[in-house]
Amino acid sequence: MNIEEKKEILKKTGAFLEGHFQLSSGLHSKYYFQCALIMQYPNITEMICKDLANNFKGIKIDKVLSPALGGIIAGYEMARALKCKAIFAEREEGKMTLRRGFQINSGENILIAEDVTTTGGSVLELDQIVRKNGGNVVGFTTFVDRSGGKFKPIEQFVSWFQMEIQNYQPNNCPLCKEGITLIKPGSRKS
Repeated sequence: MNIEEKKEILKKTGAFLEGHFQLSSGLHSKYYFQCALIMQYPNITEMICKDLANNFKGIKIDKVLSPALGGIIAGYEMARALKCKAIFAEREEGKMTLRRGFQINSGENILIAEDVTTTGGSVLELDQIVRKNGGNVVGFTTFVDRSGGKFKPIEQFVSWFQMEIQNYQPNNCPLCKEGITLIKPGSRKS
């Protein structure tokens, strides 16, 4: 499937939005990817995750770790494609942490799965959790990479869709200067 076909899927499902958005990172953007809207279609989500999982054939993966809230379904479907466990971390007092009895054991191979990557901040927090618990990060996956190539972990990083998108610091945002209403659709509370 080529980039235009993927973009068309994102648009048809309503996952590709245009306006003035505050991203979870705090940055502003003209474009937003609401991957929850694509994940309401299990067949499409399964297809994307199988496509991503193919990049990790032959690598032993014990668990897929994802951030709550947006990455939970992506992580679950990645784990299904890879035939391993799916766990997630969630914010507690502003910091990503494992809860609900989820554990990472020493020596386990962990794949980190996300829905959208902008700065990589959330997945790097997950990376720290894995390493702190003695696990090995074998790679990162995301439905949409909007980092513009800025997120470059040492481990393998695979995205289903990439798009070069300009993001703005809030104090230097041309959309704010134009008076376009700011929308904050993400799940992270500031």
